[in-house]
Amino acid sequence: MWQILHAAGIDPAPRRSGPTWREFLSAQAEGTIAADFFHIDTALGRRLYAPAFLEHGTRRPHITGVTTNPTRGRTVQQARNLTADLGMRMESLRFLLRDRDGKYGEPFDAVFKAEELNVINSAPRAPRMNAPCERVIGSIRREVLDHVLILGEAHAQQVLAVYQSHHNEHRPHQARTQLPPDAQNQPAATDTRAHRLLRTRILGGLISEYRYAA
Repeated sequence: MWQILHAAGIDPAPRRSGPTWREFLSAQAEGTIAADFFHIDTALGRRLYAPAFLEHGTRRPHITGVTTNPTRGRTVQQARNLTADLGMRMESLRFLLRDRDGKYGEPFDAVFKAEELNVINSAPRAPRMNAPCERVIGSIRREVLDHVLILGEAHAQQVLAVYQSHHNEHRPHQARTQLPPDAQNQPAATDTRAHRLLRTRILGGLISEYRYAA
């Protein structure tokens, strides 16, 4: 059957008119950064908000601030802080993916458009369109926020900064063949019999990092 169709110039398995959303994100991962907000409830009953940005290609998250009042002005400033932190890496990005939350707005988008990024809004009530960012936020909750009593903005910022450093420098990621986001190459093979394993506790022992002694 394949030979008959091929001889007639007919593709036996014609492609769709375009890629699926998952195929698009996979193909554009190196050039995509996503944004989402998550909330933190403090031990005193206050609700804090934090914007999270995720580089799809490296799975590197950036938590750019914590506030009780996430106005559009504050959100724009967080976007500017992010572009300053990324520096030359902004040149490799082509797309910003975000939902339709009213905290963003045109001034927020303008920060990224000035860097020549295309802003893509996900469909209404479709969090799966921003699934990688949602998963990182889920990891932050499961690994840290569900186990720490947050006292206020400064405390939340400190805890999130420590976790971000751990995530980017030490936490393995399946999509990167178990490399952390900041790692470029697989570590050199080590004779484990000749080295002592060292453990570093962070966030009061909530998370442990391991390395071999030199």
